[in-house]
Amino acid sequence: MTANELRKKYIDFFVSRNHAEISGQSVIPENDPTVLFTTAGMHPLVPYLMGQDHPAGSRLTDYQKCIRTGDIESVGDSSHLTFFEMLGNWSLRDYFKEEALTMSYEFLTSAEYMGFDKEQLSVTVFAGDDEVPRDDEAANIWRKLGMPEDHIFFLAREDNWWGPAGKTGPCGPDSEMFIDTGKEACGPDCKPGCHCGKYFEIWNDVFMQYNKMEDGSYVPMERPCVDTGMGIERTITMLQGKKSVYETQLFQPIIKALEKLTAVTYGESEEKDISIRIISDHVKAATMIIGDPRGAKPSNLGQGYILRRLIRRAVRHGRKLGIENTFLSDLSKVVIEMYKDVYTELQEKTELILTELTLEEKQFDTTLKKGEHEFEKMLPNLLRNPKKIIPGRLAFKLYDTYGFPVELTEELAEESGMTVDRDGFDEAFKKHQEASKKGADKIFKGGLADHSIMTTRYHTATHLLHEALLLTLGEHVEQKGSNITEERLRFDFSHHEKMTTEELEKVQRIVNEQIKKAHPVTVKNMTVAEAKELGARALFSSKYGEQVKVYFIGDFSTEVCGGPHVENTSELGEFVIKKEQSSSRGVRRIKAILK
Repeated sequence: MTANELRKKYIDFFVSRNHAEISGQSVIPENDPTVLFTTAGMHPLVPYLMGQDHPAGSRLTDYQKCIRTGDIESVGDSSHLTFFEMLGNWSLRDYFKEEALTMSYEFLTSAEYMGFDKEQLSVTVFAGDDEVPRDDEAANIWRKLGMPEDHIFFLAREDNWWGPAGKTGPCGPDSEMFIDTGKEACGPDCKPGCHCGKYFEIWNDVFMQYNKMEDGSYVPMERPCVDTGMGIERTITMLQGKKSVYETQLFQPIIKALEKLTAVTYGESEEKDISIRIISDHVKAATMIIGDPRGAKPSNLGQGYILRRLIRRAVRHGRKLGIENTFLSDLSKVVIEMYKDVYTELQEKTELILTELTLEEKQFDTTLKKGEHEFEKMLPNLLRNPKKIIPGRLAFKLYDTYGFPVELTEELAEESGMTVDRDGFDEAFKKHQEASKKGADKIFKGGLADHSIMTTRYHTATHLLHEALLLTLGEHVEQKGSNITEERLRFDFSHHEKMTTEELEKVQRIVNEQIKKAHPVTVKNMTVAEAKELGARALFSSKYGEQVKVYFIGDFSTEVCGGPHVENTSELGEFVIKKEQSSSRGVRRIKAILK
């Protein structure tokens, strides 16, 4: 089964069971300062799981692009990925455990769909603890479906509990489904969740049935939700009987193209295989980030910084395979060809993707030369050290400040009769990695960081700012991202040059004029076609017949949006632009406050 067939089967299955197919959202979340990328299939649905009504109804299904950045340095083994896709179906206060588990079981074991042998399937449920009782309801449903008792495992909170998005809120137990790969058990305690590889997780049903309160107690919800997820890459690996996702058709076309560029054959050398896997994963992730409707460009901030790391790490491993010229654009063409029918924006943005990759590769070449120059400047002092050891902190400085790989520092050191303190470097790198991981894949809340009065005001103000920028600078302006907290708003938009003082003053004046007009803010549900006909501002990545929310700010602004808004612009106060700066190539950033 191919990935395209899996996507279609999954969506068709749930649509036939009264789920509305919705569009997966941008891989770069809108208005969410808590996370850089969409990290899970349910991420864009969190506001609806927390109580908002979705315009498409109470039963939903989709496939979603995801990026996880906390383990970038682990990519290179046979399992870690930066970019992946999630299949999902949701019940928003509609069906609950029995329907969810029954549908999951049917999809996995029915010959019409996945066709897995029932004997291969094992499941886990929440074992309970002092705060929440054991999930006997889910276990009894599995028994009723015919699951043998010795294939049902009760696991602790760290394995089978989905916590609230913040300190409080909806949460609950989950039930995970595993395929037995046939490998020998690692011991008498081997069970699903064990890391030996015998059991392969394929699906997860989360039951949001409790509300965690301020005092730490758990109160049952009157109308609970269900959130499920199935990873396309993991499922395809199992369906195709492969040991690694890199052996499947989701990576083999990229690897074959890389083999032609290098004359290196995948599978002959583990060291070279690591480089091939890193390049293949990173070029796919970079293509998806640049080619996204809210796409980022390489920079030293936010998503652009992660993108830059991915590209430079890929280039470095290309050098290890003997590639001296730019090559990522050649591999990106393969990625675009693989995914163009699923994510049509990739074809539309092909020129931009290839240009940005080539520019960054060339810039990295300059960066490497700068790093070599800095090393040469340090060398006379380093040679005075009788131990001839370059401190780890200096090697890390070259890496962190100039993007200079430690392997190249070691090569240059060896040429000068020196060594590098790798333990010191690894320690400095580990501290950096831990800090990055905390910042890169934070727990998300979906939509805004919170729905407080101030964040709601700032969110509404971004609509006015967007329209004012269009009126001042022209129709080329397109929102490229926003970041909203209780203290300020940050708005990224496409524009080729620094704004003048006059332009900034005009934008600020327009926004404040609209605030003073006390426009009512209203919302209507309508189809994408109807929203387009109205001239609503949006990226329109949604499917044509899909229902969306359109917010009207008087007759000044009409925009597709899912966040909370004030009822009248008079609630906003005075809008003040504090700063305008570059975000990345062709993208400007405005920071503003409300007084």
